Amino acid sequence: MSDRTAQGVSATGVSPMVNGMFAMPVEAGPLLDTIPFPLAIISPERKVLFINEAAQVLTGFSLEEARGLHCMYVMRSSLCPDKCPLAKVEDTDSAVCVDANIVNKDRKKIPVRANFAPVHAPDGSIAGYVEALEDIRILQELEIKQGWSYGFGDMIGHSHEMERIFQMVPGIAQTDSSVLVTGETGTGKDLLAEAIHNASTRAKGPFVKVNCGALPETLLESELFGHSKGAFTGATESKPGRFRMAHNGTLFLTEIGDLPLSLQVKLLTFLDDKVIHPLGSTKGVNVDVRIVAATHRDLRQMVREGKFREDLLYRLNVVRFHMPPLRERGEDINLFLNHFVHVFSEEFGKKVTGFSQDALYFLEHYTFPGNVRELRNVVEYCVNVCGQETIEVEHLPRYLMEQPASSVVAAPSMSAPVRDVQTSMPPVSGAMPPPAQAAPGGAVNWADMERKMILDALLQARGRKNKAAEILGWARSTLWRKMKFYEIESS
Repeated sequence: MSDRTAQGVSATGVSPMVNGMFAMPVEAGPLLDTIPFPLAIISPERKVLFINEAAQVLTGFSLEEARGLHCMYVMRSSLCPDKCPLAKVEDTDSAVCVDANIVNKDRKKIPVRANFAPVHAPDGSIAGYVEALEDIRILQELEIKQGWSYGFGDMIGHSHEMERIFQMVPGIAQTDSSVLVTGETGTGKDLLAEAIHNASTRAKGPFVKVNCGALPETLLESELFGHSKGAFTGATESKPGRFRMAHNGTLFLTEIGDLPLSLQVKLLTFLDDKVIHPLGSTKGVNVDVRIVAATHRDLRQMVREGKFREDLLYRLNVVRFHMPPLRERGEDINLFLNHFVHVFSEEFGKKVTGFSQDALYFLEHYTFPGNVRELRNVVEYCVNVCGQETIEVEHLPRYLMEQPASSVVAAPSMSAPVRDVQTSMPPVSGAMPPPAQAAPGGAVNWADMERKMILDALLQARGRKNKAAEILGWARSTLWRKMKFYEIESS
């Protein structure tokens, strides 16, 4: 009988006891890495001994970072430490399945279904634990979004272009064709890439994201393709790389326009034969990965300038989605304002219901150069600082008021009535006077527009401030404060 047999090897390939310590055969690591579900091997002292590649993707921790840490510092579950499932496993000596949330290294909360099972030593005692996780974000999204007719995944929209994208995604997701997503920063390219993955047959596999512009070329090559031990100074251990971590899943290459030309060649080689070559290795590795790439750059112009390979563009541009900027999405601005007010009111425990007419009018005609990301940040700020049910102009970020006139575009019909974000908002008394006329070049400056609104209301009210405030739908103190700000005098 070999020493290994005497030590007792479980059905999982884990050797529970080696010289009185919980351990694992060397060959078990690569075997567990092929399993698409996140797995962790935990010692009786609840220290992490091993996490497979799927668990590394989910948690954001590498094996080297996680090994030796208490499991609560790696998995960071909502059940730690007061309701630790391992305590129940220890008490009952049986497997336990629970739903919980974990927080990954990027501080993103992920709902999971966690399964815990004991690993027994030859004498029957518990020598450690196996933890298996299942990402259940997809299931929760389906439950939340049942009945939504204006969205897909985490994306929402009513505009024609977005509805066209929503209709195309399910069919494209079922193929393995490369996808190129273009659009300005903040338009939701990342959300579209993740929606394609979640709607595909690869949904249970990993979704791995790499920002091609975030690392220098020398580190990026190792990050993408991995390296062998001793490949360069400091390479004390082999590293799988993001391609291997995304095996049976999707690799999302954001800012593909920033990928150095030398790595463009290696990516093109992979797209041709599905084989990667880690640094320092003479042997290629076959990986089954779908590529989704995204950029805010004009790749065709970069091809003309010799900064991007034309053959790689053709390989990536099999299916192309273009995310339209928010300023071209019409009613979607209202939809986002409504959505994020609800989201942040719930998150911050506030009772904010929507925007006043003048605050809403300004936001509807602001160009949002940062697109949906900027709008989300604006609403988060407003809900944070607003101490009442309705967000007023004074609750908007100050930088919006300091923007040049070109940042606020003219409405299609400058005399059109202003719409409420929330249908439950109380009606505003009085009639809103027509906004100021468009400035030269088709733009409106908010400060000039608001000053003109006050003057028009005072004129209509024959100088009576109470009546002017009623016409504007403001409190008297609001009108007086704004008149003082704009240095408007009225007898």
